[in-house]
Amino acid sequence: MPFIRSTVTLLVSFFLLLAGSLSMASDDQRPRARDIGLVIGTFSPGPLNAITDVEHVRVGHATRIEGEDIRTGVTAIIPGPGNLYTHPVPAWIHVGNGYGKLVGETQVREFGEIETPILLTCTLCVWSAANALKDWTYEQPGMGEHTLNPIVGETNDSRVNNMWADPVGSREVRAALESADTGAVAEGSVGAGAGTQAFGWKGGIGTSSRVLPAALGGYTVGVLVQTNFGGTLTMNGAPVGRELGDYAYRRALEAAAPTDDREDGSIMMVVATDAPLNARSLERLAMRAMMGLARTGSFAHNGSGDYVIAFSTDQDVRRPRSSRSPVTTPELVNESMSPLFAATVEATEEAIYNAILKATTVESSRGRLEAIPLEETVSILKKYNALRWDETLPPGRP
Repeated sequence: MPFIRSTVTLLVSFFLLLAGSLSMASDDQRPRARDIGLVIGTFSPGPLNAITDVEHVRVGHATRIEGEDIRTGVTAIIPGPGNLYTHPVPAWIHVGNGYGKLVGETQVREFGEIETPILLTCTLCVWSAANALKDWTYEQPGMGEHTLNPIVGETNDSRVNNMWADPVGSREVRAALESADTGAVAEGSVGAGAGTQAFGWKGGIGTSSRVLPAALGGYTVGVLVQTNFGGTLTMNGAPVGRELGDYAYRRALEAAAPTDDREDGSIMMVVATDAPLNARSLERLAMRAMMGLARTGSFAHNGSGDYVIAFSTDQDVRRPRSSRSPVTTPELVNESMSPLFAATVEATEEAIYNAILKATTVESSRGRLEAIPLEETVSILKKYNALRWDETLPPGRP
């Protein structure tokens, strides 16, 4: 496996009291979707099949595993070079279902810009993470005394993590930011995904990308997800959740009466592209990520916080914060958007599968999240002919 510089693991305690948490060190031994022949869509991924295939995007993780009940972390996405405050990046935040604590949302939706890195963490960690991000940002060159709009998203990892202990602070945030790199991105039970789930199995961080052919502009779209949601897992159309016996409202269906089935959770989706898009076009792009989510079997239930943060890294569409003269920026027209929509749907779906497949079992005194069984999953995918479509369907078919 390639050396992944974008992961910093903070082992605060050398003696992990629960052997299950030791499995978090073995994410690299588990496959990604394409490693088992699970090919999504028709467009090709970038060289890394990650959000970092989009030029200028950097990702870093800090994972905190401590004692009996701390299983959490931070993931940082830096959306461009230089000073993000003086030259913010065009952006939009789409709310699929708004049961969440996303810090900084309203200003992005008002101005259509992001002026700090993006952090993902646990639900009750967002405010301490935002404060640490604020301090780190003010230390960067060219910063003065002014207000700041930190962007921090979250999902609830309390099934295995004691988020009431305020487990994420300046140390973890700085580690994630300072380790951020343009290379391969660690996935699974790392960073903000250390304690999260998906469809009742262990989830975590996942990423994927798509590169459009030159005839369609040649642009790249990358997606990174922090999964923590429910539903009925479907992979390339195969009913994996049903076959594994873990699906939405199973107990209620079996009992023919109301039960305590819980299908809630959340997902943070970050979409990056090098296409020259303004905030309005990025809003349209962000909405398509929800379609990729739906293809995996999610239905955005009542208690779900489903958010999409989309931004463009194209340097010509970054406008200076202060200018008394009109600023002209090149932007794609509406007729050029459809291929980017398709790329976003495909990359989002595959990023979610990567998060699930790469994740390892995590246990704490609060509970246990099992990794999805690989052999059974592959067997189900074979049963429904859901593997290696690139070899049997155009354009891959000879």
